[in-house]
Amino acid sequence: MSETFTTTKQVEANAKTRMDKVLADLSHSMASVRTGRANPSMLENVRVDYYGTPTPINQVGTVSVPEAGLITVAPWDSSLIGPIEKAIRAAELGLNPANDGKLIRIPIPALNEERRKELAKKLHGMAEDHRVALRNVRRDANDHVKKLMKDKLISEDDEKRSLDEIQKLTDATMKKLDEAAKTKEKEIMEIR
Repeated sequence: MSETFTTTKQVEANAKTRMDKVLADLSHSMASVRTGRANPSMLENVRVDYYGTPTPINQVGTVSVPEAGLITVAPWDSSLIGPIEKAIRAAELGLNPANDGKLIRIPIPALNEERRKELAKKLHGMAEDHRVALRNVRRDANDHVKKLMKDKLISEDDEKRSLDEIQKLTDATMKKLDEAAKTKEKEIMEIR
């Protein structure tokens, strides 16, 4: 409890900001989970050796998705074709890039049933980690409100109202988190 709050509004605003960050982090984490559909964010964590510096792939070329089952990378410097291919293979994404001297084509293979279940399980773990983070935010906010009450900065009615407000906020954020996870799971399990 490093922050010092003097009103329940400050506590609630802080809790909302932190809960929104948890949701944003979940979205970011889920973007790297592969579905059967091509998505440039699949290559987000790939680092290319660019003159001795590990560089994000989108900073050495243009990453695009011309069709649902294909990602292309057009390097700005053609001497990087080898290092980019090597980096994609090293990232262990289960992808097999091929090039024609100018452009790297990365076909996205359809997911088999076992891989889909594995990815869904990984997704459930991610969602659960973020649920725990939300509960921690709620606990911190409740502790702050109780401290305000103990320090006689708010009335019992204010404390009760604020704790209810924090619970409503937690429930609403939890619902958004569950919906986002369900949508992503549906994408993973969808067979095209």
